[in-house]
Amino acid sequence: MSEERYQQRQQHLKDHIEARVAHATQTGGIIMVFTGNGKGKTTAAFGTATRAVGHGMRVGALQFIKGTWENGERNLLERNGVEFHIMATGFTWDTQDKVADTLAAKEVWQQGCRMLSDPSYELVVLDELTYMVTYGYLSLDEVMAVLINRPKNQGVIITGRACHRDIIELADTVSELRPVKHAFDSGIKAQKGIDW
Repeated sequence: MSEERYQQRQQHLKDHIEARVAHATQTGGIIMVFTGNGKGKTTAAFGTATRAVGHGMRVGALQFIKGTWENGERNLLERNGVEFHIMATGFTWDTQDKVADTLAAKEVWQQGCRMLSDPSYELVVLDELTYMVTYGYLSLDEVMAVLINRPKNQGVIITGRACHRDIIELADTVSELRPVKHAFDSGIKAQKGIDW
């Protein structure tokens, strides 16, 4: 490709991007969903939370489907002012106790409702929330109502597989991660600093 043709193509791209930037004039908190069967949903959520903390924003985090084990995102972010509430029952296929899991989910959700009604929280991470709706531990209608009625400038990140279509419709940004290859499928176990 000639230098002149390359410059024309790049100028066209620049004009297109600048037009889109000029068109984006709204402000306010957005809802982001990281869903799909691929690895990286929680990592993407807490990467964004780290970015927010780096800008001095107040962040809260709920982690559903998590146990009492240590995790790197909490180790770092809690020391930097992020409030965490963790379901702490572990994976539902281990507990096999729907009543106890539902109660644990509702306890954590109450903390989420508090955060999602408090405008001082600029970002709230709802890690693995999708499972709580899928399993019926939390009411979809209640979750939707809380999300819709949150403070105008508050951002929310929701992670987990099989996100309900109503939440996807409500969200402003949705990314679906799909697996191409995963170390676990080759017999490599989950590793500290990579998987938790």
